[in-house]
Amino acid sequence: MSQQNRNESKHLVVGVAGGIAAYKACHLVRELKEAGADVRVVPTPDALRFVGAATFEALSGHAVSTTVFDAVDEVQHVRIGQEAQGIVIAPATADVIARLAAGRANDLLTATCLVATCPVLVVPAMHTEMWLNPATQDNVATLRRRGIVVMEPAHGRLTGKDTGPGRLPEPQQIAAVFKALLDGGDFERNLVGQRVLISAGGTRENLDPVRFIGNASSGRQGFALAEIAAHKGAQVTVVAAATDDLPTPCGAEMVRVRSAREMKDAIDERAGEADIIIMAAAVADYRPATVAESKMKKGRDDAGLDHLELVENPDILAGLVKRRADGELKDGVSIVGFAAETGDAQTSAVEHGRAKLRRKGCDLLMCNEVGEGKVFGQATNQGWLLGADGSERTIELGSKHYVAAQMLAAIAELRESGGGRT
Repeated sequence: MSQQNRNESKHLVVGVAGGIAAYKACHLVRELKEAGADVRVVPTPDALRFVGAATFEALSGHAVSTTVFDAVDEVQHVRIGQEAQGIVIAPATADVIARLAAGRANDLLTATCLVATCPVLVVPAMHTEMWLNPATQDNVATLRRRGIVVMEPAHGRLTGKDTGPGRLPEPQQIAAVFKALLDGGDFERNLVGQRVLISAGGTRENLDPVRFIGNASSGRQGFALAEIAAHKGAQVTVVAAATDDLPTPCGAEMVRVRSAREMKDAIDERAGEADIIIMAAAVADYRPATVAESKMKKGRDDAGLDHLELVENPDILAGLVKRRADGELKDGVSIVGFAAETGDAQTSAVEHGRAKLRRKGCDLLMCNEVGEGKVFGQATNQGWLLGADGSERTIELGSKHYVAAQMLAAIAELRESGGGRT
């Protein structure tokens, strides 16, 4: 079943609270509608001070109401929640979060949530001081304890001149997490307190000031892993090469690099503190032996474009495994690799992946079959999660956030069982 078909005709509710970020809910409604869902918008009365009801009605195709006293004959304040197959509240203000935690039902949105038994995603947006206030943090902890998924807010420009955590994530980020939740992705907070180090994106090796050797990796899978790991309670650091200008993963510290050697240096510097290391980046195996100081000119005999001498880049994953064996990393650190493989007449992609797992010596290896229109730059992914103990888990086709949730659930299971190599 395709990712779009999974969400087709689902009855979804988009709750909108009264914050300046309410305008982003319009883009979220469109994202969900284009995925095939039937979307109903339930704003708070204050949300309509920022975006008019007509806008939400035009985008969703449903009438908009804020009060339990509309459509009383249809018992609307109960029916919407009963029929909902998923609820996302974006933005969720400190006030709405407090009312949800207290079990209030004093408007249509909170009444709908109190009735609903479907997955609920709450996406906070507020000033940094409000987000960090102990009252808000206690309310968020209460919602999470009850099984509601609360996204980490983005870090960035807020209203006025303020900057910090509390910004609403981009609509495509919210939609991706919500779809993964609806598909049954594991959001259990079983990585609380653990440090997760993730590499992402495709490295680029310069030929001259304007040309480079690179690959088609978008960085989406690495960023999805970072976002889901943060939702599961981990302290996440991402070392990212080229990532197609993707929005920064919510709740993650970012380190930007370009080349394989820069990535190795950044990973090595931080690996000693990590409990889990996931090498999701597409790292170039080779780099030019020399880098021209000025642009190589086509047609000139001395341009060097007709012949390139390459040298091998360091193997970051194998180096991490060796450092662990030498006692330079934390006891019990889990190391996870990726293998982008293609099958051939003699050997399947998964067999190539298994051979790579043996060479690298990591605990788990995610094997993807790549090719034209597969994995790189795509919205979906699938493959096999191979274990050093001989295990093999099929990772079902789905969005890269859904795949990330499946992978991190397996990693958490591995750690809980004490498996892997140390």
